[in-house]
Amino acid sequence: MHPAVSIGMYLAGVTITYILCHVSIKPGYIISPVLKGLYFVVTALCLLAATTPIFGAMLPDGKIKFFLQKVGDIWLGFFVYFPLLVLVLSILQGIIRLFHGPMIRGLVPGISFVVSLTLLIYGMIHAQQTVVTYFDVDIAAKDAPEEDLKVILLGDLHLSVNSVLSTTEKMVELVNAEDADVVLIAGDIFNSSYNGLSQPEKYAEALRGMKAKYGVYAVYGNHDVKETLFGGFPISPISEAFRIKEMEDFMADCNFKVLYDETVEIADGKVQIVGRIDGEKAGDGTSNRMSPAEVLSGIDPDKPVIVLQHEPVEFAALYENGADLAVCGHTHAGQIFPGNLIVPLFNENAYGYKNVGGLDTVVTSGVGYYGPPMRIGTNSEVAVLTVHFK
Repeated sequence: MHPAVSIGMYLAGVTITYILCHVSIKPGYIISPVLKGLYFVVTALCLLAATTPIFGAMLPDGKIKFFLQKVGDIWLGFFVYFPLLVLVLSILQGIIRLFHGPMIRGLVPGISFVVSLTLLIYGMIHAQQTVVTYFDVDIAAKDAPEEDLKVILLGDLHLSVNSVLSTTEKMVELVNAEDADVVLIAGDIFNSSYNGLSQPEKYAEALRGMKAKYGVYAVYGNHDVKETLFGGFPISPISEAFRIKEMEDFMADCNFKVLYDETVEIADGKVQIVGRIDGEKAGDGTSNRMSPAEVLSGIDPDKPVIVLQHEPVEFAALYENGADLAVCGHTHAGQIFPGNLIVPLFNENAYGYKNVGGLDTVVTSGVGYYGPPMRIGTNSEVAVLTVHFK
């Protein structure tokens, strides 16, 4: 979407919300002059905060830009709910007035503000409370390991201006406590920027501490490129979305083995892991990657095949070409209510385990967040898969 269109739509939303709030305040209906004054102070602060996503997107890289991005993403977390609450309460207020006459109209913005702020604070705290989720998967293969394979699935770290180092360190502790055979990272390690991450060397040090018997494998996602974001949403074309050297160096520093449409074998050569390039942004200004038929053309059909990719797509084609299990991220399970109700409408598997047309699939909700640094109705998670071979 063109930047002007994105910003225009956002400003229209802010303006409509302001008008609804202002109309709800009329002389004779406000509780007291003090509350009326407080309303105008809060309104001024909200309007000031509403500018931060715009400047956070438009300014060149630097401390001011990243500070505004940080504040802007938090503001958007508040703005997720505030306009909706104002609209719903305004309609409800109008219905009540039809039957009961005049009422205290200043309550609409006041209640909306308090509830939205409460949800924002809860969501920001909850986003840092990473949980461990367990899944069981059965794979039938002629030549497979005799023992189960324990797989850690991570995704969507979205390391950025609002990342918290201690949360990343806690994630590593949770991973290592599982004593897994292999760790798979399903992309979006970054959030369309590298420079916005404070102390990247500290994050690399923490991530380098992840241990697994056969190592840590990763693929890139659609945000593992440098591009312009507006409130977390890209406003630059794919042709300008390139992966920069700093991102690749960071992955190497973490000891992650990145897979680019290629296959590796683990468990004494008895399990094949196929890592796919992202189908939206390959990192070179294109969307080019191998098709399922091409990327799976060299597999051994008698051995289990686990496909690691960012987006939960092309499940039917993967199954037809020999894949046994696909593990993905990208959806965040909706991240913020009501997103967790909407995302399943557009994905064959939006979260968790699901057999899709014969292919076992597991989609993680991820351990980070996109845009607003909050989660409501979903969890930040470390997904643990126990793969049983028949």
